[in-house]
Amino acid sequence: MRKTNRTIFGILAGSACLALVASQPAFAETTLDKIKRTGELTVGTEAAFPPFEFVKDGKIVGYGSDILAEVVKEFGVKKLNQLDLPWQGILPGVLAGKFDFVATTVGINAERAKRYAYTMPIADGLPYAMKRKGDKLAKVEDLNGKVVATQLASSTEPVARALDAKLKAAGGTGFKELKLFTAYPESYVALANGEVDAVLQPLPSLAALVKDKSDVFELMAPIPQDGVHPYLAWVTRPDDKDLRDAISGVIRKMRDDGRLVALQKKWFGFEMTIPDQDYLPPGAL
Repeated sequence: MRKTNRTIFGILAGSACLALVASQPAFAETTLDKIKRTGELTVGTEAAFPPFEFVKDGKIVGYGSDILAEVVKEFGVKKLNQLDLPWQGILPGVLAGKFDFVATTVGINAERAKRYAYTMPIADGLPYAMKRKGDKLAKVEDLNGKVVATQLASSTEPVARALDAKLKAAGGTGFKELKLFTAYPESYVALANGEVDAVLQPLPSLAALVKDKSDVFELMAPIPQDGVHPYLAWVTRPDDKDLRDAISGVIRKMRDDGRLVALQKKWFGFEMTIPDQDYLPPGAL
């Protein structure tokens, strides 16, 4: 009987222990933990945004790709999967968990800053207008009655719509039309062949393009901005702030030791100031 009682007691005690273990919260592996454990990293990139990311000789290259190579090295990644996706699927894709983070330039704005965790900036994001060489357009007011282009769902699309509204509020006609393209290079072709009169995009890309195609394009004017100066960065999911901070740590180290400036001069031909703080709008993650 004693043996039976001891056996029953042992079973009950074991069951209680199992129940206690089951009631404890399971360890939730973060995306950063997973990357370091597996040595594998998957990122989403739009390789149609030169000189940040673009395809050359079958490979994704550019300013952002060079930064990503340093992140890969710092994280001890052995296998990098860089997915080349249309821009319109990049931000929804990271929220859906299709890749670990966005390794393509994302303009910082108030709406996105409440939905995504931005890294520290990698480049200036001041929106600018570009025109055909020789066209008599000098200031944003000259865009009244003109056909203006930018990329669909980009950070510059709301900038373009706001400019159109400001021109109308000031007594102008506003744009004749706002044309939205799937990728920025398509808008360059449209500008060159006269389909549109100006392209709006962050300055770094336009400056690099004008330098390379000075016989075709010219910078026109900056688009006036209210509030926080715009910058370009990468993003993670909201619950991956540790990953965001780790990426920012690599970018900060590159900025401080001169590697980031070297890459800026390599890809853009000029240096950009990268701030430590005050680059996010109020309410940002």
